Amino acid sequence: MPDKSLNFNKPSSPEKLESIVQETLRLTKKAKRHNKSLSGDNFYALKLANLRADATNIFNDLTSQSAGDVSAMAEMIGHVFAPKTPPKLRKNTAQELLFSLRTTWRNSAAKNILTSTDPIFPMAILAQTKRGYLTAIGRQMNECFRAAHFDACAVMMRRLLEVSIIEAFEARGIASKIKDQGDNYLHLTEMVQKALAETSWNLSRNTKKFLPQLRDLGHLSAHGRYYTAQDPDISKVQQGIRVVVEEFLHLANLI
Repeated sequence: MPDKSLNFNKPSSPEKLESIVQETLRLTKKAKRHNKSLSGDNFYALKLANLRADATNIFNDLTSQSAGDVSAMAEMIGHVFAPKTPPKLRKNTAQELLFSLRTTWRNSAAKNILTSTDPIFPMAILAQTKRGYLTAIGRQMNECFRAAHFDACAVMMRRLLEVSIIEAFEARGIASKIKDQGDNYLHLTEMVQKALAETSWNLSRNTKKFLPQLRDLGHLSAHGRYYTAQDPDISKVQQGIRVVVEEFLHLANLI
């Protein structure tokens, strides 16, 4: 469900970049009319440099397209904002860039607005724990999903699951139950078995249901020689990672 706090009137990154491109065209036309150079130390050159910096920063936010789209966009931005670009090439490239921003890139931005800011796990919850390593794992997990790196996302989900279980056992003073004789933490499979059998807490029905599913997906993505996770594989346990991790973080008194 979309975050109702989102401001849908706020310009998207493609819209901001479109505005900068149009401003750049006006600037370069004015410089030509006044016979001013776009390089060196003058108002027009400095203004163009600032516009290029702004465009570059916005472009860095546009990571939702394929590598081919990103490469093409980078090349167009280079032509539009380079001081030495011939006027005709700048104009033609700017028109192509504006078309791309108004179609492919704007449609993608609109789709992203309608999805959760944190697609797998809310970062606000992990921030409550005041554990930097938990927020780091969560951030990587969410970013992997956004980038369609589903195996990487599954592995980070596995890691978040493992760490949250450890936090719960440590908070209860029973960490020794999930350690071997060498004082090393057990592998996830054994850790999940211990968590399910632990009598000092009463896990919810959903956590008992999702724990094995999350464990298995993580194992397949981390160790499956021929397995490649897909979007539906992550979607099946998307609710599960939220339910399970949040419950263990509650047990650990971190949220």
